[in-house]
Amino acid sequence: MSLEDWGWDERWAAAFAAAPGRELLPARVILEQRGLFGVVTAEGERSARVLGGLRHKTADPADLPAIGDWIGVERVPGEKTMLVRRVIQRRTKLSRKAAGDAMEEQVIASNLDAVFVITALNQDFNARRLERFLTVCRESGAEPVILLNKLDACADPARYRAEAEAVAAGAPVVALSAATGAGMDALARWIRPGRTVGFVGSSGVGKSTLVNRLLGVQTMRTSATRASDERGRHTTTHRQMFALPGGGVLLDTPGMREMQFWDADRGLAQAFDEIDALASACRFGNCGHDSEPGCAVKAGVESGAVAPARLEAWRKLKRELEARASANKYPRKKGRS
Repeated sequence: MSLEDWGWDERWAAAFAAAPGRELLPARVILEQRGLFGVVTAEGERSARVLGGLRHKTADPADLPAIGDWIGVERVPGEKTMLVRRVIQRRTKLSRKAAGDAMEEQVIASNLDAVFVITALNQDFNARRLERFLTVCRESGAEPVILLNKLDACADPARYRAEAEAVAAGAPVVALSAATGAGMDALARWIRPGRTVGFVGSSGVGKSTLVNRLLGVQTMRTSATRASDERGRHTTTHRQMFALPGGGVLLDTPGMREMQFWDADRGLAQAFDEIDALASACRFGNCGHDSEPGCAVKAGVESGAVAPARLEAWRKLKRELEARASANKYPRKKGRS
């Protein structure tokens, strides 16, 4: 396969050529696992590692290689593993706060053209969780698309579709069945040569089944959901990219029960566009749409232009963003509780 099959184009070639440095090969990171990267070059797939020198020169750890990155690699005589010397500036970046107490950004993937936010047409469907995923995806710069999977097992898909469209803020909504293939043709709008799409969603929504359907082979392991609440177990344990037979690249990720924000002010405004559109008419520029007088958003709730649940969800996510920004500005020192 050529680099073009993995998304290489004239813009990437120009960005790579403009960067100074030694003779390097362009490559794309297609796998992250245990400190090593799987990369694809014009010579085929190889392994690569990052030396301490690059880590030392990189001020922000989030700028180190992540899956989806285009990088410059160097051959090492006598070794199969290449060295990562450079990361080409990203076009898009999907990221969240890393798990745990540390205030660190975790880059989920870079250089995605679209992100499929997958949820299931069953009792695990959660509109508030969907809003959170959409906020992070819009912040990334990639186009979000909502996929409602397991159409074959749903007696009333119209109800779920209506709930999804109510929080989509203009994002396309596609109902499909990865198991039977129903509705899959609609994905051709986003999956095509030269484009990269990523999958995000909770465990058990059928991401691995969808990957297998698109690849045409049983590549990813799948598992059944629990009968009690229709939630699933993790079957994908690492992030990995695949080049599709018909063109295009897709990224599969482990299921994510939560998506903590890192930096999502722009994404929040886009995910709640009906609130953002009214906010400019509020009496106060920093209106929190709560108890302030002259709030156009609260007036929108009274008129029916804004759903009360949407405003409450916006307030919750806004408070979380403000708390995250405060924690980033005044990080807790090590050794103190």
